[in-house]
Order: sequence, then C-alpha cells, then structure tokens
Amino acid sequence: MKKNILLLAVLLSSLAFIPQKKTKVIFFGDSITELGVKPGGYITRVDSMCRAAGKGEQYSFTGAGIGGNKVYDLYLRMEEDVLAKNPDVVVIYVGVNDVWHKIIHGTGTDPDKFEKFYYAILKKLKEKNIKAILCTPAVVGEKNDMSNQLDGDLNRYSNIIRDIANKSKLPLIDLRKQFIDYELANNPENKEKEVLTYDRVHMNAKGNQFLADAMWNAIKSLN
Repeated sequence: MKKNILLLAVLLSSLAFIPQKKTKVIFFGDSITELGVKPGGYITRVDSMCRAAGKGEQYSFTGAGIGGNKVYDLYLRMEEDVLAKNPDVVVIYVGVNDVWHKIIHGTGTDPDKFEKFYYAILKKLKEKNIKAILCTPAVVGEKNDMSNQLDGDLNRYSNIIRDIANKSKLPLIDLRKQFIDYELANNPENKEKEVLTYDRVHMNAKGNQFLADAMWNAIKSLN
C-alpha cells in the first residue's frame, strides 16, 4: 500500500513538471500587422501584457502581416503562412487596403468579393479546427465627424465583417467602432492623424497600445 502511494506521489510530481502546450496565436493581416511585431508594435505589446499577467507559458504570438495585402492576398498565402504553422487561434485583421487602395492605386476589392474571400478563409480555418477572431478595419483618417474620404466604405466593409461574425458565431473585435468612439472623446481638434495613427492608417504608440488592449482582451476571453 505504502509503495503504491509512493509511486502515485512520484507520478504526480513528475506530471507537474511536464510543460503545457502553449496556445499558438497568429495575427494575420497587412502592414499594420507587419509593423505589429516590431518593438512597440501591438503584437509585441500583447506578448508583454500576457507575460505581465503571468500567462507567458500559456501563449505564443506570431505575426503574419504583409504590407499592401487585401483579403484575397491573405487567402492565397494562408496555406504557407498560417495553416502550415498549426496555430490554435488566428486573428484576422484585414480590410483597410481593400478600401484604401481604391483611391491610391485604383484597385481594391468589391464588397461581394471581399465577403466571399473572407468566408473562404474561415472555411479553411474551420476545416483545421482553428479558432478565428475577426476584426473590423479601424481608420483611414482620424477625423471624428465622418468627413474622412473613405468613412462610408470602411463602415460598409465593417458591416460585412460584423455580419460574417454574427452568422458564423465567431468573436469580433470591432475596431472600427472602438476607434470612432475614441476619436469622438479624444480628438477635439478633429485632426486627421497623430491621435492613434502617424499617417492616418498606421499606428503610433497610443494606437499600438489601443490595438494590444483590444486583442489581448479578446484572446484571453476565448474558451
């Protein structure tokens, strides 16, 4: 009996030292995400916040962002940049270039094609049992009175993502709404940049922290 108890104690003790499998999170997006892995970027900040919360052994964070990417670019490269890495969670943050490139390059993505490619990405993730977190595109210009040139399109594409999240029963980080609310409260001069962005699109230090807070809250809330 004593030998059995001793053996059980040894087994329990050894199990305590087996390292837990980390939840692998990939942030999948465009240049905002590409910059997110740099010092002070939102992904770097998420990792720091995770460690500060004592959860550094539970998660790993990777960025898979490429500048200029639109939703179909994400779809075309997801096999190599996402699926091959066997993540547990993928945070999809795309849409800015699908809208913005309509005026700076004469390209972009039509709303119906945007929706189809987005669903195609989610289908591939679902087939691999990978959890998805969806994000709406934040801003192209920070004016708080809806006078930025692309506010209408950003609202339209954000509504597409909101609808996809609702129909697919997936968590949503509504960055579009959160940024608008922040600008209304913190941009009394109605500036078009240098509140949360340095160039109307890409994040400054405050913007990266804003993203990090939103991302980390969503990730740690997953079941």
